[in-house]
Amino acid sequence: MYSMAILGAGMVGSVMAEDLGADEGRRVAIVDVSKDRLAHVDARTPDNVETIHGNCGEASVIKSLTDEFDMIIGALPSRFGFKALERVIKAGKPYCDISFMPEDAWELDQLAVDAGVVALVDCGVAPGMSNLLAGLAAHLLSPCHNIDIAVGGIPRDPKPPWNYKAGFSPYDVIEEYLRPSRIVEDGQMVIKEALSEPELLEFEELGTLEAFNTDGLRSLAETVKVPNMRERTMRWPGHRELALAMREAGLLDEEPVEVNGVRVVPRDVTCHQLFKAWTYEQGEADLTVMRVTGDGDLDGQPTRLTWDLLDYYDPKQDQTSMARTTAFPCTICARMIESGVINEPGVYAPERLADRDEVLQELLKGLQDRGVIYRHTQEPLS
Repeated sequence: MYSMAILGAGMVGSVMAEDLGADEGRRVAIVDVSKDRLAHVDARTPDNVETIHGNCGEASVIKSLTDEFDMIIGALPSRFGFKALERVIKAGKPYCDISFMPEDAWELDQLAVDAGVVALVDCGVAPGMSNLLAGLAAHLLSPCHNIDIAVGGIPRDPKPPWNYKAGFSPYDVIEEYLRPSRIVEDGQMVIKEALSEPELLEFEELGTLEAFNTDGLRSLAETVKVPNMRERTMRWPGHRELALAMREAGLLDEEPVEVNGVRVVPRDVTCHQLFKAWTYEQGEADLTVMRVTGDGDLDGQPTRLTWDLLDYYDPKQDQTSMARTTAFPCTICARMIESGVINEPGVYAPERLADRDEVLQELLKGLQDRGVIYRHTQEPLS
């Protein structure tokens, strides 16, 4: 019986456990430091899913899992992602991960090659499906001149003052608002501030959203040779101004400050407080919206390729859209690693799979079967 262990029982990890646990003939475990989160998973999953109480940031916990399970799946907050990846590779076990780690995972590529380990990282919705579809645009268009990615996970019913709630760790949301954005312009990588260059975008079913620069290109800036590429995060209008004000006021700083004789990290305090304001209530609806466009030549004709996603909270399964759209690409790819469809050793991101039709079709069909649908359109450019 093939066995998989999931690191992290948050919103995304819990959906991973439900999805993988639905298959017969597989042992699934999920590990977390929070007994409350584990109890939530235990109440929603079948008997072949076991819960393990442990701190995934500890080397001994990772070792015990790699000794016992055939594959490890990562759903940890970003600050734990790189170290977990390194430990799993050194243990010689395949890995599939969605953690949005700040480090460059590709630094571990040779380690994985030498160990014969398949490690697929950034395997969520964005980064993840955004990488795959951008890579597909670059593969289909010859040449491809421009790739633009815009994505947001937002509440269906925004409420002031934030007009936002977090579909994953508030710490990682704040990371998006701080990490410098790598963008490709005229064939050169340029660095821009997160939250910069705001632009209002119109969506027929939603209305107006505000897009701004974030570091979502990640590996695409190195692996896909397209002269102009950018990735932007979208929020309901008004949220960016508050995030920018927090940053400018120093509330997101990581350097400790002394307050009434006690040294505190402003970012830790802010995240602690935002956790309450940004947490979805039980049954509260969210949505995920993404648009990936590629401009270039198709069969000699100037063409725009577009992939659109608009996904909503699933009330029947009580699963947030952000958790669904992030978890399912990872669990589907984990199954392809298990079956040997994805078997090349190394650390790589989804765009490296964009020219493999069998992987693409299995992934898109698996998502469609779960109600996550990417709509593809093609139009001539004048």
